[in-house]
Amino acid sequence: MKRNVGKVDQSIRYILAIILIVLAVIFQGVWYWLLLPAIILGFTASVSFCGIYRVFGINTCKFDKGDKSD
Repeated sequence: MKRNVGKVDQSIRYILAIILIVLAVIFQGVWYWLLLPAIILGFTASVSFCGIYRVFGINTCKFDKGDKSD
């Protein structure tokens, strides 16, 4: 799996995930559905891969010459 999520994109995803989790905890009730996108954002940030980016050919990750990711 090639990386397609860069560092800035990764940071934004982590921040959004935290915001969604906080909102879900504060407002509770029907707001718990916010946990699903928070989990997805956190997971895609942690593995540096987004399936939707791959479908649309988007890549925000800058590779070095010596990068051996696949």
